[in-house]
Amino acid sequence: MSNTIFNWPVRIYYEDTDAGGIVYNANYLKYMERARTEWLRSLGVEQDTLLAENVAFVVRKVELELFKPARFNALLTVTVKVTQLKRASIVFEQAVLDEAGHVLARASVLIACVQIEQMKPFAIPKPLMGVISGAC
Repeated sequence: MSNTIFNWPVRIYYEDTDAGGIVYNANYLKYMERARTEWLRSLGVEQDTLLAENVAFVVRKVELELFKPARFNALLTVTVKVTQLKRASIVFEQAVLDEAGHVLARASVLIACVQIEQMKPFAIPKPLMGVISGAC
């Protein structure tokens, strides 16, 4: 795949942190999910439209590494990069960076395309595949 990287900003709110002002680890996955949604939106793809067509993307596998803590009120950048595009799945490499560009967290995320009613793998619709492959 190409080196195209999508960046999405996120501010750390008090609700994202523990009593010590440090981001709770599961929230990194939330930020990454939001960044993937915004990446799709930047391509002109709305997930509610996909849902209306009985198509959804579901997380199949995540490998998350945490390096440094993010703290209350920090402005972070979440990156999205497609590293593998298959008939019914996408692998993303994602990172959460601080304002200095240091990697706080990194993940490899395998997303499967499914038909909602059956919750079984389903080929990414051709028009959507064209949009995604054109962005990679």
